[in-house]
Parts: sequence; structure tokens; C-alpha cells
Amino acid sequence: MIRTVARRSAPTRPALLTPAFVAVTLASLAYFTGDGVLVPAVPRYVQGPLAAGDVAVGLVVGAFSLSAFFLRPWVGGLGDRWGRRPLMVLGAGLFTVSVLGYGTASSPEALAGLRLLTGAGEACFFVGALTAVADLAPAQRRGEAMSLASLALYVGIGVGPLLGEVAIERSGFGAAWALAGAAGLAAVAVAVLVPDTRPHDPAPEPGGPAAGRRLVHRAGLLPGLVLLAGILGMAGFLTFVPLYALDLGMGGSRVVLLLFAAVVVGIRGVGARIPDRLGPARATRIALALSAAGLAMVGAWRTPAGLVAGTAVFATGVALLTPAVMTLAVQGVAPRERGAVIGTTSSFLDLAIGLGPAALGLVAAAAGRPATFLASAAWAGAGLVMVVRRPGWK
Repeated sequence: MIRTVARRSAPTRPALLTPAFVAVTLASLAYFTGDGVLVPAVPRYVQGPLAAGDVAVGLVVGAFSLSAFFLRPWVGGLGDRWGRRPLMVLGAGLFTVSVLGYGTASSPEALAGLRLLTGAGEACFFVGALTAVADLAPAQRRGEAMSLASLALYVGIGVGPLLGEVAIERSGFGAAWALAGAAGLAAVAVAVLVPDTRPHDPAPEPGGPAAGRRLVHRAGLLPGLVLLAGILGMAGFLTFVPLYALDLGMGGSRVVLLLFAAVVVGIRGVGARIPDRLGPARATRIALALSAAGLAMVGAWRTPAGLVAGTAVFATGVALLTPAVMTLAVQGVAPRERGAVIGTTSSFLDLAIGLGPAALGLVAAAAGRPATFLASAAWAGAGLVMVVRRPGWK
């Protein structure tokens, strides 16, 4: 009898894996698989058929972040008013149209123009999907929800490059663009099934009616700067590893990128509750320390073994970073302002992905590709200092 009462009185954890949550995750998986196809394809296309150098690689890869950076805060506010599903459908549609046009680009400038449209799609889809996850997650499981939902991104980054390199080697770049476009269409098809996830909150928004309409939400600024410091390294890593692996005599980057994705997926799957158990601030500090150490290892230990070992350490840090920072960003924020906060915070992703490849392309041209990883390690270290010195982030 005592055992039965104890069992009945134990608190139950609120459900997380609802049909709506699964639909958002599957749409994200399709979208980011298409995005992953582009990871090796775009740099190789710029240096191959377009016959351009490292600076052009950095500019073209990062061009999509220009439009995404400016649009994310704006579309976050739209998502608060119109819903998350329209953003996801529009974003996946823009992605599909843009990548199907990559094969028509005859110069780096033309390809960079199409990448701006890809960035618009990225802004809409990412903000819509991530805000839907925040809506659907119970507060005490939000870090876990961010970890599980982001598995779709890293599975896509792991599988997509493998599919992209195989498509290029067997059928050329046109096959890679078609494959990415098909993944985008699949994301559209699943996204239309996502219900409206916005909380029904009739209470007035803090700060009056204008608070929910602000373009840049102050609550997202500091988490965004921390995210910038950590993701800049990942942007440089994904841009230059496909070329650096060839420099080291490896047959390609697929094994390294698959390892990167496998470590992230493993930690975010098995250890999805880590950000909630450690606390998001502590998890963020650990993530930045591991990221800096791994990138420094890749840049200083210039062998295939060093690249593989450094990738494993770096991926461990990346696995913890985004769920922890995004959980910090939405803590204490009114539900009707989540889209605006996530839009502001995630815009720093685009700043990192846009500035990272471009700035590190200049580093690569001046000091060699290994120096790009050392510079990225320094950025992650700066982010760690920022978090440690932040009062209240304990």
C-alpha cells in the first residue's frame, strides 16, 4: 500500500514529444538536410566551375547571412502576430527556389545574389521552427526540447554533405542543387501540417502594446552576442574544412563532417537534459571552453589525426551551446514576445555565419587555412570571458 501511494504521488513530467513537436522536427530535418547538401557543394563550386579563390569562397558562403541578419528580428515579430507555420512554409519555399537557381550562376557575384534569397528563406524557417519549439515545450523541459529539436539540424548537416559530395562526384553540381531543392520541397510539405502553436495569452504585453512590436528585443541582445562568439567558429569550420581536409591529403571532408554531426547528435540525444540539469549559464560556459579547445587543436595539430580529434572536442562544445543560449534568451520573457526575442538572438547566428566566412577567408589568404581555426578559437574564448563576467548568469 505504501509503495502504491508513493508511486501515485510521484510528479509526472509534462509531455514533450507531441504530434505538433514531431511535425516541426521532421520539417526541420528535411530543410537542414537540403542545407547540408550545400555545405561542401558551394565552396567547391566557387573554386571549381567559377574558378575563384578563398576570399570569394568566404563571401559567397556568407552572403546569405546578410539578408537573414536583417530579416530575422522582423520575421520574429511577424511570427508573434501571424503564427509560426506561415514562416516555416515561406522559408522552405524561398530556400527551394533559390538553390534550384544556383546552377545558372556563372560568376561568384551571381551566386552571391542567389545566396541572399537563400538567407531570406533561412530567416523565416529557422525563426518559425525554433519559436514553435519554445511554444510547445514545458518550461522545465525547454533546454531538452531545444536539444532534441536541434538534432534535425545536425543530422541534416551530417547526412546532407555526404549526399552532396556523392551527388557531385557521380552526376555533377546540378544533381546537388536538385537534391537540395527536393529536400526543401519536402520541408514545405511537412510544415503545412504544423498547427498554430502561439500561446493564447489575453493579458496585456509588458510595456504596453508596442512592446510586442519592437524590431530588436533587448532581452535577446546579450545571448545573441554570446552566440555570435561561439557560432563564428562553427561557420569558419564548416566553410574551410571541406578544403582543409584536401590540404591534409584526405579524400574529402565527409568523414569529418559526419563525425561532427554524430557527436552533436549523440550528445543532444542522449544528453538532451544536460542544459536543464547544469543550468543554461553553466552549460554555456562549458560549451565555449570546449569549442575554443577543439578549434585550437585543429589549427595547431595540422594532421588528419589532429583534425579528427579537434573536431570531436569542438563538436562537444557546439552540442551544448545553442540549446543553452536559447534557453537563457527566453527565460522570463512573455509568451507573446518569444518570436521577437528568438528573432533578435538568432540574428547573431547570421552575423556569425556572414562575417565568419568572409573575415576568415581574409585570414586564410594571409596566413593559411590553419590560422582560421586558431582565430575562431580566440573568438570562442572571448565569448567565455563575456559569460563569466556577466553578473546573474551563474
